[in-house]
Amino acid sequence: MTREEISTDDAPPSIGPFSQAIRHDDTVYVSGQGPVDPDTGDIVGDDIREQTAHTLENVEAVLSAAGASLDDVVKATVFVTDMDDYDDVNDVYAEYMSDPFPARSAVEVADLPVDIGVEIEVIAAV
Repeated sequence: MTREEISTDDAPPSIGPFSQAIRHDDTVYVSGQGPVDPDTGDIVGDDIREQTAHTLENVEAVLSAAGASLDDVVKATVFVTDMDDYDDVNDVYAEYMSDPFPARSAVEVADLPVDIGVEIEVIAAV
């Protein structure tokens, strides 16, 4: 068994004692990403659609650092602070993910560590 930390400057740094991702053998576990600009630390997007797009771009950057892509995602978990945003999040998510779509859970949460409307974590097989 091999376990390797994945880190990239192309996605926001972790804000706690966790890695951006861990590769364990042929699986990559990406920690929750949000719509944060990796260069400035600023939240990107005035609405949930923009926030979702930037969140998935950050997920994609971490996957790329692991030698993977969004096409390799087998499971995703989406956290939203308002389930009324679910349809908009789905619309943008469908633009980034490909058929067959990964297994997925979506959960409304009361709050996230920073003031954002969406956070996404994924598992990819590489």
